[in-house]
Amino acid sequence: MSAPLSQHGPSLLDAGADAVPIRCVTEEEWGAVAARLPPLQRSFADATGFAPKAGRVALLPGDNGGLGRVLFGLGDAKAGGRDRFIAGKLPGALPPGNYRFEPSDGFDESEAALAWLLGSYRFERYRKPGEPRPRLVAPDGIDAAAIERLAAAVAAGRDLVNTPANDLGPAEVEAAVRALGERFGATVSVTVGADLEKEFPLVHAVGAASPRAPRLIDLTWGPEDAPRVTLVGKGVVFDTGGLDIKPASNMLLMKKDMGGAAAALAAAEMIMGAGLPVRLRLIVPCVENAIAGDAFRPGDVIRSRAGLSVEIGNTDAEGRLILADALALADAEAPDLILDFATLTGAARVALGPDLPAFFTEDEGLASAVAEAGLRVNDPVWRLPLHLPYASLLDSKVADLNNAPGGGFAGAITAALFLRRFVRRTQAHVHFDLYGWNPSTKPGRPEGGEVQTARLAYALVAERYGRDV
Repeated sequence: MSAPLSQHGPSLLDAGADAVPIRCVTEEEWGAVAARLPPLQRSFADATGFAPKAGRVALLPGDNGGLGRVLFGLGDAKAGGRDRFIAGKLPGALPPGNYRFEPSDGFDESEAALAWLLGSYRFERYRKPGEPRPRLVAPDGIDAAAIERLAAAVAAGRDLVNTPANDLGPAEVEAAVRALGERFGATVSVTVGADLEKEFPLVHAVGAASPRAPRLIDLTWGPEDAPRVTLVGKGVVFDTGGLDIKPASNMLLMKKDMGGAAAALAAAEMIMGAGLPVRLRLIVPCVENAIAGDAFRPGDVIRSRAGLSVEIGNTDAEGRLILADALALADAEAPDLILDFATLTGAARVALGPDLPAFFTEDEGLASAVAEAGLRVNDPVWRLPLHLPYASLLDSKVADLNNAPGGGFAGAITAALFLRRFVRRTQAHVHFDLYGWNPSTKPGRPEGGEVQTARLAYALVAERYGRDV
């Protein structure tokens, strides 16, 4: 069964459609707003005890007994810390129907429309569809088409992460990349079998034990003389841990271990959909880390594509192995920018939690641009240091380096330092260590798969190469 690739996410309605007004209101505005409501609606709001706390919803009656207006609380405007995607709560709080935002000072309608679409997402591949979701009329003055493109790309990435491994193997990820490439006229090549073993030995070794063949997927798009931007995504469709097997509790969410690949695909879809003036390359090393007689072992030494020999300290540190070969391929042409995405370490989650991906780069200007882009589009990240003295923790007595040093300290940093060894020619390189999953539902972020840093990557590329977002 091939994996789904969403080509049409939730959409906005054209202006002029008959719709129920939504009045977004802060605590400071409430007195003035309440005074302007029709008497029936004001009495109803008072009788039900509505207060404009953040996320509070009140459904007010119309003259004919139907729904006449929605009040939506934004909380204390002076307090700060408001969830910028708070409007993403509305699709799950309102009955089916058409809605529109009433003008409100200090309310970013473009961001609210995106939050609405992101909050409308459902993964219903394996169950009957629920009741129709409410629809939003595109607010005046926003770029509705651009917002719909972003939401569709996020939906496609979420679909991939949410699809279980029995229906999403390396071949299905390849099919998703090929479908994306066909939509935008990109070129896609795939390396498998004996060629993979020869050209990408680490990718081959990690995926050798699975009956579903590992592969290296390579998409290119855009003019050859444009700035070169390369996205690399970790595509481990399921991670048992290999012979260093994970406990059952740690294996439950391992369908999301290809979340880096999903984020890279989503970012690529955004870049191509907007027609950004770049030469885009998307590289996805895709494997299943399974257990069989031909599984790679702790203590094995494998020579990488870059020529460095790697001692296997732990087979559950497989993501950095497949990324190493993919990054060596990306680095060979010294692109202007390399961004790699991976659900790589538990250490990053311990440090920053599930909502805040870590990122690493040695380029100070690029680090500032990444952080600023994340804040601008509400896709935040936090920089962790590439502390070079920790590189000695990767030392091996029998090889050039070890993939999983013992000791348990600075796991996200040592993983990033491992990857750094395979990027020699490209200065502008960013490594994202992300979780790829929403543990619980928040506005605009339903529980389940998430393509963290994809919108950030798109915004960064757009700003860096001449297109505002």
